[in-house]
Amino acid sequence: MFESLSDRLSGIFDKLTGRGALSENDVNEALREIRRALIEADVALPIVRSFTDKVRHRAVGAEVVKSVTPGQMVVKIVHDQLVEMLGEEGQPIDLNAPAPVAIMMVGLQGSGKTTTTAKIARRFTQRDKRKVLMASLDTRRPAAQEQLKILGEQNDVDTLPIIEGQGPVEIANRAMSAAKLGGYDVVLLDTAGRIHIDEPLMVEMAEVKAAANPHEIILVADSLTGQDAVNLAQNFDERVGITGIALTRMDGDGRGGAALSMQAVTGKPVKLIGTGEKSDALEDFHPKRIADRILGMGDIVSLVEKAAEAIDAEQAAKMAKKMQKGHFDLEDLAEQLKQMEKLGGMSGMMGMLPGVGKMKKQIDAAGLDDKMFKRQIAIIQSMTPTERKKPDLLKASRKKRIASGSGVEVAEVNKLLKMHRQMADMMKKMGKGKGMLGKLMGGMGGGMPDVDPKQLEEMAKSGQMPSGMDLPKGLPGGMPGLGGPGLPPGMPGLPGLGGPKMPGLPGMGKGKKR
Repeated sequence: MFESLSDRLSGIFDKLTGRGALSENDVNEALREIRRALIEADVALPIVRSFTDKVRHRAVGAEVVKSVTPGQMVVKIVHDQLVEMLGEEGQPIDLNAPAPVAIMMVGLQGSGKTTTTAKIARRFTQRDKRKVLMASLDTRRPAAQEQLKILGEQNDVDTLPIIEGQGPVEIANRAMSAAKLGGYDVVLLDTAGRIHIDEPLMVEMAEVKAAANPHEIILVADSLTGQDAVNLAQNFDERVGITGIALTRMDGDGRGGAALSMQAVTGKPVKLIGTGEKSDALEDFHPKRIADRILGMGDIVSLVEKAAEAIDAEQAAKMAKKMQKGHFDLEDLAEQLKQMEKLGGMSGMMGMLPGVGKMKKQIDAAGLDDKMFKRQIAIIQSMTPTERKKPDLLKASRKKRIASGSGVEVAEVNKLLKMHRQMADMMKKMGKGKGMLGKLMGGMGGGMPDVDPKQLEEMAKSGQMPSGMDLPKGLPGGMPGLGGPGLPPGMPGLPGLGGPKMPGLPGMGKGKKR
């Protein structure tokens, strides 16, 4: 979502950091460009003015003049002001209240309210181990209650039984009673929406609020609607009193102005962001991490957290033991490829790595896309179990059969096998190695290495690996590792990153050891 803004700011900062000293005119010229970039990104005009005034006040002061690298100092000032604009610290949904905790979901029709309700319920159930009940109060939209029921079944979350003819307030009262009797920790109330704000909607919201006495009122807003989302938040807050905001469709190609303006204009924190259609595509909103992404610093901490959630620790431990013995067959390679898909594929991971934004053209030219993983998995699945365990059996006739079965050329099969051989050789060296590599492989079976998140954030800014987590120099082109900073076991050598067209990424490809 922030790609266009990130590209604009990156170009502005490149001009600044290339200079040995900055004059007041240099700073003012850069701020004019920053102001244009923010306005084009649909950030509210009062917020843009306040932002640039605060940056100017600090950027033309003594701290930049005396700085050894004034350009970098300006980048830091802009980063700090972005964090301040986005809300300083992330604020998750508060569950610290007597059970059952009622959470009321409000918003316009089509903003993704019902889907977001189910995503939050799934997260509370699976991550926080809470017993959750969902209830649809939307009696106006056809099949709205059935939609929530189906989402509940898909995510193993209980939903309040539907009784025809009941109004929103009756359903809310019944949901709270059922939650108390059933021993539920959390009740999520999915209220009705409208195409636009009207008086009957606001009266209904106020009545439901009075009946359920919710601990949190979360406004679900579509981030692609730009400044309309900010106006919506102000209206709902004045009439109902929201406690937080969930922004949907943050994976879209909108300009991102709503996300940047929401906290500053309304004073209400953005608590969650929806990053896709799948039920697990929901993230906590961390202002500092979003600022890092916008300024091209990456988001290593979120990547590590995502990896910890997505990867099966038991499966990873088994793979680690095999690697220690020097075994790495095509079944293991297929597992690695599937793990990459779980982490959001190539685009999802690359967006979180420091400095990758500036290499976008090189990445596009290298043809690194998420379809590549699917093709490689299809090739491996077209092999027999014996062939996967013993790739040496694959001669010309077998390769032709596999290529035909997976819908690719024989050259693609050869590329995959070459990639696997290079990885297998690397695994043998890592398994037998002493010193840091031996310790890394030895510790992989025991779960996530202990890495300080602050250390990761500093690493993201400096482009360096955390101390003691360096990767080997000269990883095979096209199949190098993402093993580095605190990634869970079974993740050295993730595929498809690196090679001659992508030199110098930290810990990947044929870049230098950091």
